[in-house]
Amino acid sequence: MKARSTALEIHHGEPVQTRAWCWKVTRRDAQVFGFTSIDIMLPIDGVEYEAATGFTPSAIDGKADMSVPNLEVAGLLNAASITEADLLAGVWDGAAVEVFEVNYRDLTMGAMDLRSGTIGTVSSGRVVFRAALRGLAQALQQGVGELFTSACPANLGDARCQVDLGPLTVTGTVTAASSARGFTDSSRSEASDYFGAGLITWTGGANIGLPMEVRSFAAGVFDLALPMPFAVAVGDTYSLVPGCRKRAITDCKTKFNNIVHFRGHPWVPGNDKVLGNAALAEI
Repeated sequence: MKARSTALEIHHGEPVQTRAWCWKVTRRDAQVFGFTSIDIMLPIDGVEYEAATGFTPSAIDGKADMSVPNLEVAGLLNAASITEADLLAGVWDGAAVEVFEVNYRDLTMGAMDLRSGTIGTVSSGRVVFRAALRGLAQALQQGVGELFTSACPANLGDARCQVDLGPLTVTGTVTAASSARGFTDSSRSEASDYFGAGLITWTGGANIGLPMEVRSFAAGVFDLALPMPFAVAVGDTYSLVPGCRKRAITDCKTKFNNIVHFRGHPWVPGNDKVLGNAALAEI
């Protein structure tokens, strides 16, 4: 049974009820937003719960077997706080969410907490967005520790890799743009694939502050892993670190002189070797 005040419990037993669901969303940038399923604005504990979004929540899916409880919400893209561009840019990904129910005719009855968690998959159409709320059990589904892989599991420049990205970081300006994922900087003279799998962060233009992985690079021409949410234009500026494709000799030893911190296991026998030996043993 969900905790609720005596007044709210009595209201739930009445033949006519005035209940509304509310979502309190705290994004990773610490901005707080409120949304409600009722068509009026609800001021609760200093947060204005918007009615303009008109979201429609689904039934809460929860089980006693520690599986991840899910809840989906659909709403119109007609609130200033929710835009398709922000959804595609991942601004709302991972935001903390509190879902509760109130009597919108008498907010002094308090709230009944329904679910808390984080926003998972977010998708949007031309006029409707859909967001999935992942419960606290989602953290129990994450892997702990590292797996043996042929490629290095560390990220270039992190505490495990220890490559200093400062001297390797470059800046530049777009001199030609073909699409939201393809552009050219004619001043770049690095070797082909030097920035392949690298990370670009836009410092000017419509995508300012947004990062993206570089899919390929050759002769000053960049192809990004995914299109940017906003158009890339001539004059946009960026900062960029070279890419590491996590290979022991080509990248870690030759490109970055960092083989001592290589964390992959390319010389561990794979499944083909293991299964081959087992087959011979049976014979």
